[in-house]
Amino acid sequence: MSPITTHVLDTRLGQPAVGVKVTLAMKAGDDWREIGRGVTNDDGRITDLLPPGSLRIGLYRVCFDTGPYFQSTGVTGFYPEVSVSFEVSNEADHCHVPLLLSPFGYSTYRGS
Repeated sequence: MSPITTHVLDTRLGQPAVGVKVTLAMKAGDDWREIGRGVTNDDGRITDLLPPGSLRIGLYRVCFDTGPYFQSTGVTGFYPEVSVSFEVSNEADHCHVPLLLSPFGYSTYRGS
């Protein structure tokens, strides 16, 4: 399994958010370098953003392309994109970054 995974739940519908495009980037100097991408599956998850054993210490950012998701559900959302930055301090970690999403709000936390 990827050392970084995500799960998107649509709290308006009370179900997984299917088809959300996600990009994963790592901070490289002053820039962000894309290192992975995927689309949430029928359970709202992406489990293959990075190859196993590839996690490095540093700053990461997961960007969720929420605008097209909201459009696909017939809803006008306020956030066309959600970016979550986090820091990895141990290469042996597994970092799960869930997103609880609604048209006018979102929350995230470090999952397990």
